[in-house]
Amino acid sequence: MSQQVAERELTMSRAMVEAIKQEMEANEEVFLMGEDIADYGGIFSSTTGLLDEFGRDRVMDVPISETAFIGAAVGAAQAGMRPIAELMFVDFFGVAMDQIYNQMAKNTYMSGGAVSVPMVLMTAVGGTYSDAAQHSQTLYGTFAHLPGMKVVVPSTAYDAKGLMHSAIRDDDPVVYMFHKRLMGLGWMPAPAGPKNDVPEDPYTIPFGQADIKREGADATVVTLGLHVHRTLEAAGELEDEGIDAEIVDLRTLVPLDTKTIVDSVKKTGRLIVVDEDYRSFGVTGEVIARVAEHALDDLEEVRRLAIPDVPIPYARPLETHVNPSVEQIADAVRDTQ
Repeated sequence: MSQQVAERELTMSRAMVEAIKQEMEANEEVFLMGEDIADYGGIFSSTTGLLDEFGRDRVMDVPISETAFIGAAVGAAQAGMRPIAELMFVDFFGVAMDQIYNQMAKNTYMSGGAVSVPMVLMTAVGGTYSDAAQHSQTLYGTFAHLPGMKVVVPSTAYDAKGLMHSAIRDDDPVVYMFHKRLMGLGWMPAPAGPKNDVPEDPYTIPFGQADIKREGADATVVTLGLHVHRTLEAAGELEDEGIDAEIVDLRTLVPLDTKTIVDSVKKTGRLIVVDEDYRSFGVTGEVIARVAEHALDDLEEVRRLAIPDVPIPYARPLETHVNPSVEQIADAVRDTQ
């Protein structure tokens, strides 16, 4: 992956905020709205400091009515502005699904191209901290399944900033899904990997361009979000055993970089897909299907790890049990050798 020369390390939350700040400075049509994003700075520090910089006209706390403020963002986008609306937890999408899927995602098509909807729906995903079934889902597959929206899932600070610049500048609606565990919060420690070098100047990362986070020859592991880092840890264990795993970080689900996945499988012959979304009808099945369509003769072994089709448990041991672990990932790779 080619990167600009960086001068400092940032957490993922700081990288996201920096990208938003730079876009707001460059374009007065960019503004933020959401629950607890102004005075509080976002409960996962996704907007910290922006109120002081831009004031309440451009950083707006809203009532607890997701249908209302996401609908307002859709209207503002159609009128020529570039809103960023934060849905505090992705689990809350249900109360605003008409605005998301029937308005945000479809209005360009329903208008025959007369309007565009250049907005970002930013939302927190993921569990691993005992917040139970209504606050711990990822739901990547739900949004990727519904056409009309681009879907972005960063795993590092560098990717988070570049993908946020791309999302805000895009003329189509973008769902930007950040994992709480990767944000670098004091009360929810992140793995070591998400905090990395980030250039100060703005830069973009093209959608539909996966990143090979680790090159290898013996197995392809396709993943995203938190599990990029769990997979990297598993790859370190496997390396000691003489197993060389290649790790593909999808970064975006819509568009999906099928070519990078297929090229990797053609090299290794083995595919393991790891995801924090539900197993059935989800990302794991889609990735495997694409490889089967394009490189079936090269595919010798396949495994998938995902959340079983159960609500996310509250009890920490049960939540840990259903969420793919480093050791489970390593075992899945071992099974393919």
